[in-house]
This record gives sequence, structure tokens and C-alpha cells, in this order.
Amino acid sequence: MTQPANASAVFVTGAAAGIGRAIAERFAREGWTVGLYDIDPDAVRATAEAIGGRTVIGSFDVTDPAGWDAALKQFADATGRLDLLVNNAGILFSGPFADIPLDRQHRLVDVNIKGVLNGCHAALPYLRVTANSQVINLASASALYGQPGLATYGATKAAVRSLTEALDLEWRHYGIRVTDLLPLFVATEMMTEVTRASKSATTLGVHLTPADIANTVWHTATTPRTLRGPHVLVGLQTKLTALATRLSPPFVTRAVVAWISKADTL
Repeated sequence: MTQPANASAVFVTGAAAGIGRAIAERFAREGWTVGLYDIDPDAVRATAEAIGGRTVIGSFDVTDPAGWDAALKQFADATGRLDLLVNNAGILFSGPFADIPLDRQHRLVDVNIKGVLNGCHAALPYLRVTANSQVINLASASALYGQPGLATYGATKAAVRSLTEALDLEWRHYGIRVTDLLPLFVATEMMTEVTRASKSATTLGVHLTPADIANTVWHTATTPRTLRGPHVLVGLQTKLTALATRLSPPFVTRAVVAWISKADTL
């Protein structure tokens, strides 16, 4: 569809449910043109019908570079711009490292790291020609310190955190801002997998909702960064965890993480 020339445009992956859907809803309410993309075509169509507003929809696998190229071209042809790319699509498998089949661990790397890398690479030409464009990557507080039961998942999010830092510096001469969000546990369907084998969520509780993350994405995208760096800590628990990690001696941090995760019981 043809979009108003002045309508800001956001492209969201994993937009059919959970955090991605909440992000899409938030930006649609604010009058943005929203690109809803997900691996599930039926779910993404249903989401677009439910949220209304100006939408462009499509389905592809974020691990497929050609899928990214086709989706972004479709979106840019419809909108003429890309103000914000939200790399939200991600998966999670939990449990003792040795018990998770290697093909599942590789799938975590493919979706959570390569999916973000593919998106950033494919989106750059469109971001460069849109003034004040941005990328927001969904990372996790598990990137702050490795979590037993979430070893490979946390490693993928730590990689996203590092990629965000690098691209935020590398792309600043293009005028592109790159940020990530690091929330603790969020009340989505993914929590079923987290609580199945990881003790951290039981110890700390789940205090964030998809709407909390969506509001943070909106605030991050529409507020000048000023002195803030590329990482956005979501929720009081995450902020306290990050502060403790920075200030505590390494042996204290290790002991606290071991207690929270009940590492000896895995």
C-alpha cells in the first residue's frame, strides 16, 4: 500500500506475538507505519488485522539473508523510508548445557545472532538514506553474566550486546543510532521454557510485561540519547543487577549468580 510520505516507519521482526506484537501495537497507536514480519504468515496477518493502523506485512525466516533482502525491499517500496529497525525475533532453549542437543544450540546461534547480523547488514542501505534512523536490538539481562541453564542463550545475547556497541560507533558517521534493550524475565510464552529448567526466574520472579518492553522501545526511539550509552536496562531488577555486576568483586558476582540460578541443582 502507499503510505503518507511523512509517516515514520518501523520494521519489526517476530511481530506476530509477545514482545514483537506489543511493539507493533505501540508504534501503530502513535501513527507510525509498522512493518509486521514473522516466520508465521497466518499469525502476522491476524496481528495486522487486530492492531489496525498503517501496516505492511510479510513472512520470512531471519536466518535467511535472501528473506531479509526481499522483506526490506517490500517494506521500502511501500514506505519510502526506514526510520527504525527492531530486531526482536529470537528463540530460547533452556536446560543443562550437556542436555541440550547440539542442533538446538546451533539454532539459537542462527536465530539470535545471525538473525540480528543479517538484519543489520541488509537494512543499512535503507537506514543510510533515512535521516536520524535507528536500530534497536532486543538483548537480555542474561548478557550481563552467564546463567546456568541458559548458557548458550545468554551467549547469543552477549554477542548481540557486543555487536550493538560496535555498530553504534561504526555507523555514527551515517547518523544511525544503534541501541539494545536488556530486560530480565518478561511474561511471555517463552517463560514456559525458561522456568522448565532455569531456576533464576523462580528466584527473582517475573515483573515485566510485553507492554513494558514496548514502551521502553518507544521511549528509546523517540528520546535523545544525551549521555546514555547504547545499552538500555529495562526494569529496576536489571538496573540493580548491572550495578552489582560492575561494583562487586568477581567472586561475589559469581557467588550471587550461582545462588540465584541454583546452579548446583541443575
